[in-house]
Amino acid sequence: MKHIQLKLDNWQFRACDEEEWLPAAVPGTVHTDLLRNERIPQPFYGKNEHDLQWIDKKDWEYRTVLQLEEKWQQHACTELVFKGLDTYADVFVNDVHALSADNMFRAWTVDVKGLLQTGQNEIRVRFRSVVNEDLPKLEQLGYALPAPNDQSELGGLGGQQISVFARKAPYHYGWDWGPRFLTSGIWREAVLEGRDTVAITDVYIRQNAVNREEARVTVLVEVDAPSGWNGLLRISSGGQEWMKSAAVQPGKQTLELEVVLDQPRLWWCNGLGAPELTVFRAELLQEGKAVAQTDVTTGLREIKLVRKPDDRGASFYFELNGVRVFAKGANHIPNDSFSTEVTEERYRHEIASAAASNMNMLRVWGGGIYEEEVFYRLCDEYGLLVWQDFMFACSMYPGDEPFLENVREEAVYNVRRLRNHPCIALWCGNNEMDSAWSHYEDNMGWGWKEKYSPEIREKLWKDYEAVFHRILPEAVAACHPDVDYWASSPMRDLTHDLNQHATRIAGEGDVHYWGVWHGSEPFENYNVKVGRFMSEYGFQSFPELKSVLSYAEDRDMALESEVMLAHQKNGRGNLLIKEYMDIYLPQPKDFSSFLYMSQILQAEAMRMAIESHRRNKPYCMGTLYWQMNDCWPVASWASMDYYGRWKALQYTARNSYKDLLLSIDGSDGHTLKVHAVSDRQEAFEGELQIRLHDISGAVLQEWSQPVTLAADATDVVFMAGLDGLLEGRESDRVLFTASLLAEGRLLEHKHHYFVSAKEIALTPPHLTVTEVPGSNGLSFKVTSNVLARGVYLTTEEEGIFSDNFFDLLPGETKTVEFFLRGSGEADFVPAAPKGLEIRSMADYVE
Repeated sequence: MKHIQLKLDNWQFRACDEEEWLPAAVPGTVHTDLLRNERIPQPFYGKNEHDLQWIDKKDWEYRTVLQLEEKWQQHACTELVFKGLDTYADVFVNDVHALSADNMFRAWTVDVKGLLQTGQNEIRVRFRSVVNEDLPKLEQLGYALPAPNDQSELGGLGGQQISVFARKAPYHYGWDWGPRFLTSGIWREAVLEGRDTVAITDVYIRQNAVNREEARVTVLVEVDAPSGWNGLLRISSGGQEWMKSAAVQPGKQTLELEVVLDQPRLWWCNGLGAPELTVFRAELLQEGKAVAQTDVTTGLREIKLVRKPDDRGASFYFELNGVRVFAKGANHIPNDSFSTEVTEERYRHEIASAAASNMNMLRVWGGGIYEEEVFYRLCDEYGLLVWQDFMFACSMYPGDEPFLENVREEAVYNVRRLRNHPCIALWCGNNEMDSAWSHYEDNMGWGWKEKYSPEIREKLWKDYEAVFHRILPEAVAACHPDVDYWASSPMRDLTHDLNQHATRIAGEGDVHYWGVWHGSEPFENYNVKVGRFMSEYGFQSFPELKSVLSYAEDRDMALESEVMLAHQKNGRGNLLIKEYMDIYLPQPKDFSSFLYMSQILQAEAMRMAIESHRRNKPYCMGTLYWQMNDCWPVASWASMDYYGRWKALQYTARNSYKDLLLSIDGSDGHTLKVHAVSDRQEAFEGELQIRLHDISGAVLQEWSQPVTLAADATDVVFMAGLDGLLEGRESDRVLFTASLLAEGRLLEHKHHYFVSAKEIALTPPHLTVTEVPGSNGLSFKVTSNVLARGVYLTTEEEGIFSDNFFDLLPGETKTVEFFLRGSGEADFVPAAPKGLEIRSMADYVE
């Protein structure tokens, strides 16, 4: 047999200071193995996180035994491959040291031909404690490096922040939305490989020039040969094939073949077209037979980050296949504190939810992991662009040569691993380090450089430049030249507006705007704090009651209870939610009502932000809110909680990211403007219907007019003075609606209130639900006898509604469908909801 692969399974583990071996799962972690063996309680429950910090102070060992036949001795090359070791690990083969690893983000391969024997072979992996390994590095350095999210106090380290020394997922050390669980383990697949002849070890489809007429690509085939080999390289795709002779020397080398595809099926992001995928097959032929073969799936597309000077600074937008893209999406963090627990179904649910919410981009944030292959494959399939950070966030890092070389290897490995995915739109060096160092957000207390002496300051910045202005961009340029590199997010200029006593966003780069939330600024500032690309902004909420009850008891249901504070990682975050709620919403009647109202509050904040960003197209060309998902059940900025349950924000994002949007703005206090925003690539013609209602539902005034909107454009389609609209009526008794229709079909509908929600008197509504005739229970209509705000539908089953948390005027009808959460390859499956319940804001307020 020319090539054989054996997956390593049947693992056991133990603490190195103990004798007993226990069953282990690989891929896996020490924490999850301890949990499966009932040696620790559920880590996410109550305050258990606090009691499990002992785990990362120990060394842990894993072992398995392989029974190998004689044929393994006959292979020319036998290698042990670990796709991921977390983090400081020594590998022993039959008690002989074979490999030392020190980077969670790299694969590790070692030649073990001389270490294996016929019959029984033991593989052991010993993991050294990252705490014990890295505390001496801090002492040796002599000063602390900034790492404000490192929850060292929780870990019993007395403020000694060591996360910067290990090439390990930063969020494992804790974050302002996540717990501190410093995992160890074999976290990706481990295999033994044997081969006798030349092998294809990598194929890269480098896209040189792609358009609708043709795609010019270079296929780079990396081969590894135990001895010299002569034959043919054949590339095939879509019924076409290309060949060249190949003379291979012993060792690794790269073969290249230029390929031109006529009339290619282009890959498009969600909303612009189909995400067409193309398969390339690379084969090494000898005497007409393939001795090695690899298939690669990619998407043919051209993606650029366009930064051109203009009269307001410089543009910042993505161009896909020559088409300008307004990026709509969110920031993605790891789906679990123990990433090996994330199944393909959980990944699919997140990606399908993003696509169903009309998103076209996710940002893989730099404090997590370079995601699993399935994440990027699903982004390819659903047409979601990926802004990919390197795994550096909110810290300054060492600059010694071993560390820099480790980073270089990590960068090359991950760029090569992910480069065939058409979803990759940008490689970004780090999260918030440039701004934290350079006073971009001095109103939030960053300004790290001021905390060091000039000598240390110079060294730290030199180390920073070595990584983010030399090593990482060189890796991208060498390994993925058809995608751009951006050194840090955010990276921009700010000027100080002395009249407003606030930081005003200038016209270039990308922006993380945290004046709302961290700066306690009002929601209305979202209307004026708009940059060229809004890559972070957000507001917190709690998950729904069902999710909270997964980690808390009834006795814990109080904002300042120990459990609620343990599941709120952002300092005074719970109180901050309440302070904003006191400004904008009526008082909830109890704690469970507070959970619901927090979601209404979050959704309103993000609606205001998203609509402001979209109204300001093309000045602003991207909006990615913080954050899409959670890594554990917690109060956070997520729009979808740990269990994948959609919060009010997810439904708001779905509506606010539609390709045709109506946005009603009266923020100047004098004029009401109705903006129409289109991301469609063709002009739109339709009808705009405007109505002024009494709160009882009666129509006081109405207007109707034709609307023409150019392709990929925004325009004010209605404007009126507030005084003229109200005509002396009490502003809390009147509301405004705008509807967009085409060929008699309602495409968009918006309510606008002239006062905040807390100023509108709520009457408990009588909500009725009736099945749509002929729908087999899959579709139903909701009506109300009075104004119903935040109508909230729930069911016994896990799934989503076509809309939720919506407002209803008296006599208005809302048609809603329910979809079960899919499994396997299904996204959301239409179903008749079981145990349907319906409430509104009036049920939750005092």
